[in-house]
Amino acid sequence: MSITRELAAFTAGITVEGLPAEVTRRARFLVLDLIGNIVRARAEAESTPALLAGIRALGLGGGSAGVFGDSSRYTPMGAALLNATLGHSLDFDDTHAAGSLHPGVTAIPAALAAGEMADAAGGDVLAGIVAGYEVACRLALALPAGEHYARGFHPTATCGAFGAAAAAGRVFGLAPAAMQSAFGIALSQSAGSLEFLVDGAWTKRFQVGWSSMSGLAAACFAREGFKGPLSAFEGRHGFLRAYAPSPCPERALENLGSVFELMNTAVKPYPSCRFGHAGIDAALALRAGHGLRPEEIEAVTLGTSQAGMRLIGEPAEKKADPKNVVDGQFSGPFVLAVALATGGMAWDSYRLLGDPLVRGLLPKIRCQEDGEIEALFPMHMAGKVTIQARGQRFEKTVRVPKGEPGNFLTEAELREKFAGLAEPVLEQARAAALADAALGIAELANVGSLLREGRPAAPARLAGD
Repeated sequence: MSITRELAAFTAGITVEGLPAEVTRRARFLVLDLIGNIVRARAEAESTPALLAGIRALGLGGGSAGVFGDSSRYTPMGAALLNATLGHSLDFDDTHAAGSLHPGVTAIPAALAAGEMADAAGGDVLAGIVAGYEVACRLALALPAGEHYARGFHPTATCGAFGAAAAAGRVFGLAPAAMQSAFGIALSQSAGSLEFLVDGAWTKRFQVGWSSMSGLAAACFAREGFKGPLSAFEGRHGFLRAYAPSPCPERALENLGSVFELMNTAVKPYPSCRFGHAGIDAALALRAGHGLRPEEIEAVTLGTSQAGMRLIGEPAEKKADPKNVVDGQFSGPFVLAVALATGGMAWDSYRLLGDPLVRGLLPKIRCQEDGEIEALFPMHMAGKVTIQARGQRFEKTVRVPKGEPGNFLTEAELREKFAGLAEPVLEQARAAALADAALGIAELANVGSLLREGRPAAPARLAGD
């Protein structure tokens, strides 16, 4: 079985015209969603000043490629690195539950940077984006992602390098053999560690950006004739054998071309780890349904999966005392405390890390592995919330959190999320124009026009400037 050859042929042959209409429609929504994240993170993410300083020091500024929410121009590799890192900086970007990764954040920036390099039409860029989603998600499923996680790898970054190579390679119009080389070159760069969970480091977002950039580089080198190993995925020292103990290689090709994993990708309504979203949904529903007030709450339990416990529940002492945004994003107690205290969970909620009401709830909330929830994983990132209040017990299980493919956001809801992120940076009219351009990407004669719509109308004081 030559997984590399089959995925290369699929990637090289994909066209917007040959895709189901529902796939291109969903892909446009996912592009819109990521751009909103990039714009807001460019202005406000705490890691942005250091990120920009590093990019400029490396000579990756001053080129011809665009970054959303930024008036400056960058080299193509700098733009891919910056757009992708920013896209993941809020932890508000799309997720693929079964693959335990964020597929769009590496594929979309790489495709856009390649599109500007090649003066590509929007339709070709959208085809590349779809290819990137399929490659990254299918590799994550073949590892499978749970065992990959257990080894300390970050699938968004490791699998994402190949998704970015596929996306950029399709935009460049690589033939199947060249695409195989691109995957082989990306293999030498596939990396990403979960060590950021220990101390709130910024490497989670950085390694995702690096993967997008490395995928673009792999495709570019392959375009110029540089040779990579042709068995990047199934080879003795290939990705699937080297990065997980018991891979399922056949899963990478299952129903290829007829079932699109992009359609199994969710959009986040809350800017935090996806494992906590079902709990947020449940907490908000219990709060609203029973009129629960924070001062009435005696104890809260969030039941989650084993994988969920690793990311948002353990160690309990750390999760109950988040010190920074990254800590909060990966703290089940914090996101539930915010939801119960305020009736919502938005990007601006991280300003409540020191809020007395939220802090008062944190010691009352604990996470635990729940057998019922574990049985639903990985097909469903479910959660169960039990609240003791008023001498009573209130409980709710959410199997399919808001934003999942079976409970997807409407176009109106996606535009509302986008506006909430982009308008504070671009202002209302320009944000609306950017949203229209993103949703119309397939009709653009040159994708560079989309990047130009993403510039602030007037110079603004942004993070790192």
